[in-house]
Amino acid sequence: MSLANLIYQHMLVLSILFKHWFLGLINLFAGGPPLKDVSSDIVLITGAASGLGKGIAQRLARLGCTLVLWDVDHENNIRVAEELNNATNSKRVHAFKCDLTNKENIYACAKTVQETVGQVTMVINNAGVVSGKNFLECSDTSIQRTFDVNIMAHFWILKAFLPSMLENNHGHIVTIASGAGLVGASGLVDYCSSKFAAVGLHESLTHELYGLKKSGIKTTVVCPSFINTGMFDGVKTSEVAPLLQQDNVCDLIVEAIRKNQHKLLIPKLLNLSLVLNSMSTTDAQLEVQDMIGLHHSMDTFTGRHQKSS
Repeated sequence: MSLANLIYQHMLVLSILFKHWFLGLINLFAGGPPLKDVSSDIVLITGAASGLGKGIAQRLARLGCTLVLWDVDHENNIRVAEELNNATNSKRVHAFKCDLTNKENIYACAKTVQETVGQVTMVINNAGVVSGKNFLECSDTSIQRTFDVNIMAHFWILKAFLPSMLENNHGHIVTIASGAGLVGASGLVDYCSSKFAAVGLHESLTHELYGLKKSGIKTTVVCPSFINTGMFDGVKTSEVAPLLQQDNVCDLIVEAIRKNQHKLLIPKLLNLSLVLNSMSTTDAQLEVQDMIGLHHSMDTFTGRHQKSS
């Protein structure tokens, strides 16, 4: 490649970056892009019987969405669906029992949804489990379950529902990952690994959809720190990274979906952490995390006894 072509390509890259920075500033001062109408969407939410899944379902039900709630906790999942149907005076919320550790069960549930409810236009992969143990204390079964629920299920669900989105060039894929999918943490080796994979799935699929010119299919990844859903009961937090409030996180997630926001980091301080980590050495990162107590945040963890979130 000639020097002139190399300079030209660098100028193009800079122009693209400046264009999007400029558009970002305009949106910032204008209050952001308008919120899209999701009332015609059929939305699948995994882990909908409690925690974030339930909170997101409550908000989307109020917006008029048809909801498909999946959870292995069938009793509470049905209860959530009944509550939302009563609250909205409708029959738009459907509950299904689905074992996300079982690929065949996922495909069977997906087929039932397509035959009885319709083609899903938005997938919210929310369900998650955490063992909260040091690496060598995690059993093989526990590690396998973490990966089956936190990432492998995403693949099987998307393989089931993405084809119709591609055919219609319309849809939205939401990945509830974690701040632990951006920065490693002690006592969370299996969990962090699965969440790093979830972030990687989101980023690579976003690029693939762009390459296929499927601009009508939006993607959003959500990376929060610890939330008071019960999933991380007992975890030690600091003033730098306090426990997030579930209701606030649910509000931000639904807002991000309606803005077609590619990435949502909660709190925003995570953005600064990523920048600083990219500029610092691993030794520096280890010392900083030790100073603010993150290396011992899981020491008092109790959790919710492996329930989905």
